[in-house]
Amino acid sequence: MNRNPEKDPSDWTTGDEPMTGPQESYLNTLAQEAGEEVPQGLTKVEASQLIDRLQEETGRGK
Repeated sequence: MNRNPEKDPSDWTTGDEPMTGPQESYLNTLAQEAGEEVPQGLTKVEASQLIDRLQEETGRGK
């Protein structure tokens, strides 16, 4: 049994809140490695989706 099942970000009840500090910090690291800019004003869901994409691009998601 999986004690931490992943929940689709679109189902998050707090997904429309601003991204968290840890998300912003990690996004900045990933974006720097990918040569991209982090858009301002991301929600938690948007930040999570961008993290997933940048992890794939940088190879950090492995």
